[in-house]
Amino acid sequence: MSANAFALSAVGRRQLLEWPIRVTTALFCQSLGNFPPSFGYATAASSGAGSAAAKQDDDGKKAQGDSPATRLLIDPIFRLHTTGRNHPERPERVDAVTRALGEAELLPKLGRIARRAAVDNELLLCHTPEYVKLVKREIAAGARMLSTGDTAVSGKSLEVALEAAGGLLNAVDAVVGRKAKNAFCVVRPPGHHATPDRGMGFCIFNNIAIAARYAQKKHGIGKVLIADWDVHHGNGTQDAFYRDGSVFFFSTHQSPWYPGTGKTWETGAGAGRGTTLNAPFPAGAGRVEIVGTFRNKLVKLANEFKPDLVMISAGFDSRMGDPLGKFTLDDQDFADLTGIMLEIAEQHAGGRLVSVLEGGYNLEGLGAAAASHVQALARG
Repeated sequence: MSANAFALSAVGRRQLLEWPIRVTTALFCQSLGNFPPSFGYATAASSGAGSAAAKQDDDGKKAQGDSPATRLLIDPIFRLHTTGRNHPERPERVDAVTRALGEAELLPKLGRIARRAAVDNELLLCHTPEYVKLVKREIAAGARMLSTGDTAVSGKSLEVALEAAGGLLNAVDAVVGRKAKNAFCVVRPPGHHATPDRGMGFCIFNNIAIAARYAQKKHGIGKVLIADWDVHHGNGTQDAFYRDGSVFFFSTHQSPWYPGTGKTWETGAGAGRGTTLNAPFPAGAGRVEIVGTFRNKLVKLANEFKPDLVMISAGFDSRMGDPLGKFTLDDQDFADLTGIMLEIAEQHAGGRLVSVLEGGYNLEGLGAAAASHVQALARG
């Protein structure tokens, strides 16, 4: 990839985001150099929902013929959620992952996931009707921050958030439908802090929670395991399933740290008692603590729980050098964490695993860690 492809001035970036989406897509795909011409916002939008579904089916047939182990959801639309100058959760995060995957020569080896917008009934699998209405109302009114918490928004944020959630549902369809063994979804905004009735922590909709419920409702999946290695506790995902024994939520995270939840004694309630496991660690924790906990605790619990689908909230702000965390994981650690999750999926879920991007704010570190994650998925 040309170094000049992303070397835009601040003014240039603003102009790029203001151009029609068709132009943004063309520039993004040109800089990437590996996506087919049909892959992009303009094609999907102009073809309608029926054509998008047909494209997904065609992609699935191609994937079965070529037998890619891993499929990727990545699209320029995820750049269009703008959060303000100097905000850590910024459009360049998508560029960083794209560049790293290209430099690692992974893009030609991966199948594709078509994006689509989630509809209200899908959002309501996790969120309350009142909260969905609030998001729509406040973004339409020009809000720059959701009233429910610290989540910056802009004119395109609702559209992009719907695409993030819906794209993950397409990934579930592909993996559960055996069109691929696993998938990685490079979406933004992230989702794991969004509770059923509150957006917070840069998150609007809880992408992974919606996807877990969707897998159960549409595909009849019984048990879902969600593992979250983001440096911040996935409080929204925990809240969504705290009283539900069909979804096991496991989290390693820095503590004390934002959002202040994820204590060891938070283990679920009612029917969900015992299906939440939190492993908080102090600043400076790294491979010994985090990879060790995945291997020594999660594997054992997964053997007891026996999930039918494995999902990962892949936050790379737990990597060393991230400005919003103080963990010390390196790229090999993320490969090893991915390997552990693949082993669990292979043993209990027929290999079915779906991963979604959460945090990661050091652009170089984010790209390197994501590439290590995808390399491990592709080997799996």
